[in-house]
Amino acid sequence: MTNKTILVMGGAHVDRRGRIAGETAPGASNPGSWFVEAGGGAFNAARNLARLGHAVRLVSPRGGDADGDIVASAAEAAGVEDTPFIFLDRATPSYTAIIERDGNLVIALADMDLYRLFSPRRLRQRAMREAMAAAGLILTDANLPADTLFTMSQAAKAAAVPLAGIAISPAKVVRFRESLDALAFLFMNEAEARALTGEDAQDPADWPKILRAAGLSAGVVTRGGRGVIAFDKTQAASIFPPEIPELGDVTGAGDSLASGFLNAVLSGKGITGSLRHGVAAATITVRSPLAVAEEMSQAALAAALSLVPQAEILS
Repeated sequence: MTNKTILVMGGAHVDRRGRIAGETAPGASNPGSWFVEAGGGAFNAARNLARLGHAVRLVSPRGGDADGDIVASAAEAAGVEDTPFIFLDRATPSYTAIIERDGNLVIALADMDLYRLFSPRRLRQRAMREAMAAAGLILTDANLPADTLFTMSQAAKAAAVPLAGIAISPAKVVRFRESLDALAFLFMNEAEARALTGEDAQDPADWPKILRAAGLSAGVVTRGGRGVIAFDKTQAASIFPPEIPELGDVTGAGDSLASGFLNAVLSGKGITGSLRHGVAAATITVRSPLAVAEEMSQAALAAALSLVPQAEILS
């Protein structure tokens, strides 16, 4: 555990998920139900890390509306120090998804325009410079503009503070391209890895080589139920996640994996141990109907870890 605060800057918005009750009928009305909760890649990871016992501070833009209140309440419930900058005349960003009965995503729409106002100028303010320099870890996501991510990466590098990123989507992960050499870790799925590099891995074990060639020294590539790969400068490993008999909802699984992985890194574990902890955290989340499982804790993580196989060394 680091005694320093984890500074999280990125997506913190409202998730609206419609879950189809029966078999999905494309192009037709499908019976189902709506569920609304706070979300955002960075915010999901922030809440998981707080529930795992870390001191976490969140900085993110927000509108002066009821959706903003949902985000603030979720931060308080998880024990996250919430320090937003609020635009009273604008709407809080939102993510709206349609989920199949089995928990898999059909399609989603992201209304994230407000994040454009998290500009590099914000990071140059004295309070933000001091917060970054004092952090034990900075975590961000690709909801923020590319120039903001680059400015953040340079500030983190200058302060010798590790910076981790969450890819969010194939369309957004490319915002990290100019910052790859400054990232301690980047968490992504295969579609995001392809978008970032412009290449495809004929063998999943090739992803570390492809991503290192693109300038990333360490990262994690998830492949759903087909396994997950982690690598750093010298080593790569993979794990096939345990089967989940009753899938709750895959929303937030990647963010949970990132938080479990980083929690282990901060405890001094290497690639293989951190990968197992990340998969264990994701296992807790996919069994929950929530994007951030309320039962997430060090005890729950230890219990879930018993279900996770040992990592296979790739190189």
